[in-house]
Amino acid sequence: MTGTVIWLTGLPGSGKSTLARHLAQRLLEQGREPLILDGDEVRAALVPSPAYDDAGRDAFYRTLGQLANLAARQGLIAIVAATAHRRRWRDEIRAKAPGFLEVHVATPLADCRARDPKHLYAGDTSALPGVGVAYEPPRAPEVVAPHGDDPKAVAAILAQLARHDR
Repeated sequence: MTGTVIWLTGLPGSGKSTLARHLAQRLLEQGREPLILDGDEVRAALVPSPAYDDAGRDAFYRTLGQLANLAARQGLIAIVAATAHRRRWRDEIRAKAPGFLEVHVATPLADCRARDPKHLYAGDTSALPGVGVAYEPPRAPEVVAPHGDDPKAVAAILAQLARHDR
């Protein structure tokens, strides 16, 4: 079985982390080795923490992608739960990964605002993807999840992963 990067992208608060946890649990049940790289957790672990300007985000997503690819080259399934609102970041990682699946967590903005578990939409949203900064959805994701708590999306991701393993 080859390593793969599964990138969960979507608006802030769309349910990427929730979907990552559900997917990781199913992979563990199958005897697979997942590694969740949650964007918020990785950002908090980096010292100094990258800024949210263009240069900081470029550096952060480059680092996150390199970590995911490193894990995938070692045979792990790297599940990345991070907005990566610029398509080019995800495309660059896809080009370098031994295997890559892009999953669009397509929760509508109104739903993200309504549930807002991290209170991101309550304050200054000038740097928030989808509000103050453009979010570029995938053109042709391997899977579209209508929200983060979606068993059908998990099953679709696992089916795509099985095709990659052949």
